[in-house]
Amino acid sequence: MTQIPPIAKASIDAIRMLALDAVEQARSGHPGMPMGMAPAAYVLWTEFLKHNPKDPLWPARDRFVLSAGHGSMLLYALLHLSGYDLPMEELKRFRQWDSKTPGHPEYGHTPGVETTTGPLGQGIATAVGMAIAERKLAAEFGEIAQHYTYVIASDGDLMEGVSAEASSLAGHLRLGRLIVLYDDNEVTIDGSTELAFTEDRLARYRAYGWHVVPEVPGEDLEAIRAALKAAQADPRPSLISVRSVIGFGSPLAGHHKAHSDAMGAEKVAATRQTLGWPHEPFVVPEEVYSDYRQAIEKGARAQAEWQVRLDELISTNPQKAAEFQRRLEGKLPQGWEVHLPTFAAGEKLATRAASGRVLEKLVPLLPELMGGSADLTPSNNTRTPDMTDFSHANPAGRYIRFGVREHAMGAAMNGMALSPGLRPYGGTFLVFSDYMRPAVRMAAIMGVPTLFVFTHDSIAVGEDGPTHQPVEHLMSLRAIPNLWVIRPADARETAMAWKMALKRTDGPTALILTRQALPVLEGVRPKGVERGGYILSNLPQARAAIVATGSEVSLALEAQKALAAEQIPVRVVSLPCWEAFEAQPETYREGILPKSLPTLAVEAGATLGWERYAQRTLGLNRYGASAPLAQVYPKLGFTSEQVAAEVRALLGLA
Repeated sequence: MTQIPPIAKASIDAIRMLALDAVEQARSGHPGMPMGMAPAAYVLWTEFLKHNPKDPLWPARDRFVLSAGHGSMLLYALLHLSGYDLPMEELKRFRQWDSKTPGHPEYGHTPGVETTTGPLGQGIATAVGMAIAERKLAAEFGEIAQHYTYVIASDGDLMEGVSAEASSLAGHLRLGRLIVLYDDNEVTIDGSTELAFTEDRLARYRAYGWHVVPEVPGEDLEAIRAALKAAQADPRPSLISVRSVIGFGSPLAGHHKAHSDAMGAEKVAATRQTLGWPHEPFVVPEEVYSDYRQAIEKGARAQAEWQVRLDELISTNPQKAAEFQRRLEGKLPQGWEVHLPTFAAGEKLATRAASGRVLEKLVPLLPELMGGSADLTPSNNTRTPDMTDFSHANPAGRYIRFGVREHAMGAAMNGMALSPGLRPYGGTFLVFSDYMRPAVRMAAIMGVPTLFVFTHDSIAVGEDGPTHQPVEHLMSLRAIPNLWVIRPADARETAMAWKMALKRTDGPTALILTRQALPVLEGVRPKGVERGGYILSNLPQARAAIVATGSEVSLALEAQKALAAEQIPVRVVSLPCWEAFEAQPETYREGILPKSLPTLAVEAGATLGWERYAQRTLGLNRYGASAPLAQVYPKLGFTSEQVAAEVRALLGLA
């Protein structure tokens, strides 16, 4: 191992001490990982990472993902030292209210943070999506869209199942510009990795099809440098095992107690002495700033060179350049909505099939649409005839075979959504939304427009039985803040649901679609769908309202007819999207569902939550059963006759 030059040592120790001082001041945090991985991060950020601190959103920048988000002070120190808009005062306010330095990195909150991380495994899996996006956009637009995606991941990241799913997919796709620095320090919160994590991790990644660099000494800058160069040269994704020492330089070095929490004044002072760091807390010498802030000039030069290439494209191929700019700005082509398909009243088709017909119209018009399925393509109707598969051999393809990897699909789609130029969607059964829920939640937290297509939406799945019949899932998804959950009643509402999802840019959307065929309804109001709820059918002097979603709207209409024959007029309200409805003015909501009008809610799922709209609910608070749809629905009480009976009971007429 070559000796570390004095300026490099000071710059590395600056990361360590800033992390230690910030955690100490906050009396909270994780100092061990930043202290151990400081040398690897220093080499990466000063010699390899292509970035411009003065323009954190430069499209051609390399992406850096701190998957081990608990070590957030590593990233905050790097951002501050490199010249991003993160002043020292924010480091001093680490983990405090409204600071730019929250406990885990948050996308859109701190300049230079590429994705929210913290739940282990999410960062590396999201980075796989970023690498997919880079490969796809580079295939379309060439060198101006190329970048590397670098990750620092921990033992915990590699233990989580989502990272295994995503890493397997990355190896299959040969995403050569994805490079992971694995903090292989053999320590977790409980103690040694020998307690619970003893498989050969490097052999596992070789089996995934990755290029693996084993056991790089964590303090050997030359070895780290060589490993990164080898990774850049290899056509496969790369895992570099960095044998770091957690809490390096502190009295707790190498011990699991270095992982979390402040070390205390005595140990901090001892660390200063061990490292030879004579400065007061939060003091960084000018030569260290000068070392790191070469990134500003280098980044500006790299961006200027990129701009020259972009200008050349503008002059030689203005149409392609204009498309590139449109995609980067996230603007949809003008007039795309007029191409949405129309559906004839009386036609019967499943909303999943209607969704497929919508995609057939939109895919040729919106090249930013890139979709896939978790091995359920024929069931989800997510692939159109003119889509080709995205692969190592065909990076221009627009359809991703995610395999049976729901969680990785969700996280990867988030990474794609974080990459300007793409609008990702992916399909699976609604019941498997549980498998990917952490990724759905991350999309909602970050406010990215990931589009989740969930089909087979209820007990109408039938013969597959309770394991595949979602009951609690709708309400579970509605409980996620900033997630729009849209359950259309027919094909016309399905087309509008896609319009709503694609127009939305500040958060994710879940489309909830049927397996079974539904009639195309009269009276569907497109603007009412966009507002989340509307009066689908109203009779004069209505004595009650029936509010429903999805396939149960048809039952409500049938019940309305039966009740009208008994001189009991009722109103039928379709409420496909609670979140959009709640965003409407109170006057609109009151006009649709007046508090004075007795209301029955009908939905083939858990009833929890419907009390906000209805005094009585026909729902399902038990699991389903294996039987044909024609038996399951009536056996569990979902018939027009039962809906009518519930209205009578609501009005005291039973």
